[in-house]
Formats: sequence, C-alpha cells, structure tokens
Amino acid sequence: MKKPINYSLPEGIDSIIYDLDGTLWDSVSVVATGWNKAFHSFPQSAYLTVTEDDLRGLFGKTMETIGHILMDGHVPAEEQQEILDACYPAEEEALDANPPAPYEGVEESFRILSEKYRLFIVSNCQAGYIECFLRNTGLGKYITDHTCPGDTGYEKAYNIRHIIEKHNLSSAIYVGDIQGDCNATREAGIPFVHAAYGFGEVEKPDAVIYSPMGLTELLP
Repeated sequence: MKKPINYSLPEGIDSIIYDLDGTLWDSVSVVATGWNKAFHSFPQSAYLTVTEDDLRGLFGKTMETIGHILMDGHVPAEEQQEILDACYPAEEEALDANPPAPYEGVEESFRILSEKYRLFIVSNCQAGYIECFLRNTGLGKYITDHTCPGDTGYEKAYNIRHIIEKHNLSSAIYVGDIQGDCNATREAGIPFVHAAYGFGEVEKPDAVIYSPMGLTELLP
C-alpha cells in the first residue's frame, strides 16, 4: 500500500470535512438502479437507462445537475423536474434495500480520528442522502454535523464555509476524490486532501491518501 503524502498541510488541524461518494463509499450501482426505476416509470423517459459509467463521470456535481444532463436531449426541459423529483425517493429506497458498504477502513479511521478531530460530511447531494449513508452504515456516531445543497440551496464551497463558521472551526481540512472537490475547497479557503482511491485525479492537492486509513498516518 502506498504511503500517504503530505505536501503542505498546516499544523494544528482541528477538524476533518469529508466528501461522500468516492471518498467514503461507492454507491454508483445502487443509485443507477434507483434512477432507472424512476426513469422507467414515466412514458417520456421510459426508454432511458443510466449506467454506472454515466453516473461515475458525473458524481461530484449536484444531483439536480446530473439529472438534467442525463435527460437533456431526451426529455423536454419543462418535464425534467417531475422525473428528477421521483429519482430521489427511488434512489433512497434502493440504498435502504441494498446499501453499499463503506470503503474498507472508513469505520476504523473514523473511530481513531474522532478521538482527536471533529468529523463532518459536506457533499453535493440532495437532502436525505447523507442521512441515508449514516443510517445504513451506523457511522453517524462519529459525525458532528453534515450538510448539502439539498439543505442549504448552495453548492460545496458555500457549504464547507457554512460548517466552518457554524462550528467555529479554526483549522479544518477537506477530504475528497475529484477535481471539483479540490476546486470547491480552494474557494472555501482550506487545505485539500486527495482520496486517490476514489473516482478521479486531482492537480496539486495539499496531501494525498491511498486508502481511508491513510488519513490516520497523515495526521499527527
């Protein structure tokens, strides 16, 4: 296993904010099942089938944006929101019925890190999705708070700052797996740790981990 790399993390870190998809679990196959169920329940989208590859290339965007991208050119714009609104409960139902496991080492890393750092989740998802993850993994006991666009109406950079200000965090880091996560973290003004085991590559992160447990080696 590759050793984590610390390029420029500051001293005195007091909290860790995590991305979800591609960082804590891979739910793509189950989410695709839920979305296809919703698509196939409407005559105007019944012939659409979303694949794991479709979603994997889009995860990191808000779920509303993903839905519109998938339906553009197939479903009239004025009819897309009704279908998208059906995707969310269908997705949650699929995840509750067949929840994916967290990546190996996530729970153990949470247990170790939560003894010293406050842990948070900020993801570009709909309301209820983070709760679904916590409910189905039993990891809620380690998480101080979480938020998403479905809760605030804003995307990741704003939500990272919201968590920082709400909890008076003095030195937070963000852990995510794609360039969009890094860009949002830069906009929020805190260091970024690339979860290189996830969905994407990132230019010039402040640190790199190659497994969830890598963070326990990276931080003092």
